Amino acid sequence: MSAFPCSDDVLPESVALLPLPEVADRLGLVVTRVHQMLRDHQLLAVRRDGVIGVPERFFDDEGVVRFLPGLITVMKDAKYTDEEILEWIFTEDESLPGRPVDALHGPLAREVLRRAAADPF
Repeated sequence: MSAFPCSDDVLPESVALLPLPEVADRLGLVVTRVHQMLRDHQLLAVRRDGVIGVPERFFDDEGVVRFLPGLITVMKDAKYTDEEILEWIFTEDESLPGRPVDALHGPLAREVLRRAAADPF
C-alpha cells in the first residue's frame, strides 16, 4: 500500500485542521480508510506543525461535504496541484460571495463546480 498524499500548508492559519484520527472518528471509519480517501482524492490534507490534518470546513453534519470529492476531481483532471486546489477553495471570491469552500455548504455548490470546470485561475 502506498503512502497517502499530503500537501504543503498553503492555508491561512485561521483554517482549522482536523488530525486524521479525528477525521476517522467523525466519519465512523478506521484511519486507514481516511488514508485511502486521500489517495483517491476524495479529501486533501496538509502538514501543519508536523501534524497532518484535513480542513474542518470540508465536513458538515453528514460527513464530507457532498460536492467536495467532485470538485477535487474536476480540478485534478485540469492538472491543478493539491496546493493550487486548496488555495482556490480557500480564497475569497467577491462574486460568490465568500470562499468556494463556504459556498459548497449551500445553494451555490454547483456554481463552484461550474467555475472550477471553467478554469478557476
